Amino acid sequence: MGKRVRISGAECVLPSGRWRGDVLVEGGRILDLDPPASARADQTIDATGLHLLPGVVDDQVHFREPGLTHKEDLATASWACAKGGVTTFFEMPNTKPTTTTVERLHEKLALAATKSVVNYGFYIGATPTNIEETRAATRTPGIKIFIGSSTGDLLVDEQAALERIFAETTLPICAHCEDEATVRANSARLNGGTRIQDHSLIRDHLAAEIATRRALDLAYRHNHRFHVLHVSTAIETEIVADHRGLITAEACPHHLFFTVDDYERLGSLIQMNPSIKTKEDVAVLWKALGDGRIQVIATDHAPHTLEEKRQPYPKSPSGLPAVENSLALMLDAANRGLCTLEQVVAWMCDAPARVWDLVGKGRIERGYDADLVLVDLNKSQTIRNEDQLTKCGWSPWAGTTLTGWPVMTLVHGEVVFADGKVDTSHRGKEAIFDHSRGGYWG
Repeated sequence: MGKRVRISGAECVLPSGRWRGDVLVEGGRILDLDPPASARADQTIDATGLHLLPGVVDDQVHFREPGLTHKEDLATASWACAKGGVTTFFEMPNTKPTTTTVERLHEKLALAATKSVVNYGFYIGATPTNIEETRAATRTPGIKIFIGSSTGDLLVDEQAALERIFAETTLPICAHCEDEATVRANSARLNGGTRIQDHSLIRDHLAAEIATRRALDLAYRHNHRFHVLHVSTAIETEIVADHRGLITAEACPHHLFFTVDDYERLGSLIQMNPSIKTKEDVAVLWKALGDGRIQVIATDHAPHTLEEKRQPYPKSPSGLPAVENSLALMLDAANRGLCTLEQVVAWMCDAPARVWDLVGKGRIERGYDADLVLVDLNKSQTIRNEDQLTKCGWSPWAGTTLTGWPVMTLVHGEVVFADGKVDTSHRGKEAIFDHSRGGYWG
């Protein structure tokens, strides 16, 4: 059965509340909550003064392997996950080559098994012509569609192709929603853009609104589960509120903590797709998280080298690293009264596990996987580029001091991060999905 570990004295956090007590772990799973003092344990972790959370499930990352490993790879990204309290990630298909066949999906899973210290899953990408592949895929959280600009063969903008994907597949679908025609028209009007501020004028509110309305219309008509990635505008929060038991949505830290006013200070370091929006949008995103219109927080971790990011706009690429600091950002937000610790657990752990039918994760419950994070809500630490484990070696939050940090991360009951160090020899496991469960609203 393996080593039995008692985590003693922590305040355990669930979406429904908190309780203080011990957690007994064995064989990679939670064996018991509040076990008797006489229960045998091979190791005791003294968690007095700390809070125990389920491991974070980040359902939107770009870890760049294969094809773009000078920016990131599955090993370095998983180290950053472990440090940041992320115990399971789902990676997007826009690598080189793209993950648009079952064969490539399985190749990624096999590669992660040799490199990742945390648990992993990979989306299969939709193209206008790979419907048979998306129908055949099983070992995946779902299908990713780029309804808007993308690379390679992943742009799906023709209505007939979108109709077929929603009509003929059964896996949950998620999408990047920015209307290609609107983006191109805005770019032409601005002659391609010359200032970094133009990025938010090219990828504007209307581009997001049109594509999100289009995607939800497809989901409603075909009765297909659909997850709206990286909501960035106030109007989208109104659109996704009509979930009809099918629609879920998420927000990202960069859209919660940065606004267009930050371009002057940070430039292309916060260039993202969808773009950073206004302080009014940020305020509404927080409200939508609080009232349940948005259910999930994920990072859209998408690293580039500083050399690449510092190119003049529009040559600078969109994307920033975040898995290393996302939980700390939210713990700090809870400390500042922007949300509660229970909400952080709901948004980052429980909800993504339910949206994607993830088996055994997202909660502190008997029988669930022992993917756990101990956090110190009183620990203050400043983010520094030189401390980052992500291969790109920088953070847009560098210089920011946060209060509330992960101090220990367990994956299947094994400590993979403690005392500021990652056990790079550990290997996570392939995430298991049961798509008969019906998702968040099921």
